[in-house]
Amino acid sequence: MIIAFVLLATMALGGAVFAFSGGNERSEKRVAAVAKPSAQLRGGRDQAEIVAKRAKNLAAQLKDIEKNQARKKEKPTMRRRLEQAGFPNTTPRTFWIVCAVLGVLAAFGCYVTHQTPLVIGLAAFAMGIGFPRWALSFLTNRRRKKFTSEFANAIDVIVRSVKSGLPTNEALRIVAKESPDPVGSEFSRLVEGMKVGITLEQGLKRMFDAMPTPEVGFFSIVMTIQSRSGGNLSEALGNLAAVLRDRKRLEGKIRAMSSEAKASSMIIGSLPPGVMLLVYITTPAYISLLFTEKMGNLMLAGCAVWMGVGIFVMRKMINFKT
Repeated sequence: MIIAFVLLATMALGGAVFAFSGGNERSEKRVAAVAKPSAQLRGGRDQAEIVAKRAKNLAAQLKDIEKNQARKKEKPTMRRRLEQAGFPNTTPRTFWIVCAVLGVLAAFGCYVTHQTPLVIGLAAFAMGIGFPRWALSFLTNRRRKKFTSEFANAIDVIVRSVKSGLPTNEALRIVAKESPDPVGSEFSRLVEGMKVGITLEQGLKRMFDAMPTPEVGFFSIVMTIQSRSGGNLSEALGNLAAVLRDRKRLEGKIRAMSSEAKASSMIIGSLPPGVMLLVYITTPAYISLLFTEKMGNLMLAGCAVWMGVGIFVMRKMINFKT
């Protein structure tokens, strides 16, 4: 029993010595091994929180930008329409004076040719109100198409300039100098505004006011978010240029698919006035009753209304938004 007790005491003493010798190092290693995953988890949580906060900020910025652009979709004033058509130096007063002169000339021409008062009034209204506004809308749409066709190339110039190490302002200045109108003129206005203290965001808002197209809206969103939150500007603009080219390609496909319907509608719409003109040239006495008699004037007015309704319906049927 004594021998067994001595052996057990020796083993207990050796175990105690073994446990306390180097135990702190091993315990520290165990604590470190246990604490390391928790630290990594805490770091991952912090990173996830940062990413979530940044995404939340970007979403808020996008909402603000969309709200600002939605406000700009209101009906533009005459001064804004003249600016969008490419006449920034023309005042609305000058435009209305031109409209009045055209209306007076049309009325005088009808009066000289001894037309009825109804025809004189319709001609004055068409030339004084309808034709100038139609011409302004036509010039605005043509200018927008030219801008859209060259806008992707301008964005590529900005991407290459930024990749080569130039600052954003210098890249915008290069686009303003090298791009044809109307892209060059719009970017020139943006650059000139930034020289006198206008911020990039304010300048982009003015550009969107002068050229309210979806492409300019996309460009404004990308540039505004990059200026606020940072990021790879060249990659973002490169993706935007690719999207714009895809939109243009899709628009070309839709135009090709709807060309037959557009040609048919143009032929149908031009038949009544064409036949009327031919009859007036061959037998003017046969059709002159429409211009000299009151009932004929009413018939002409009704025909004009129904023709306008038909043209409007056909336009809605063949007009595809991209």
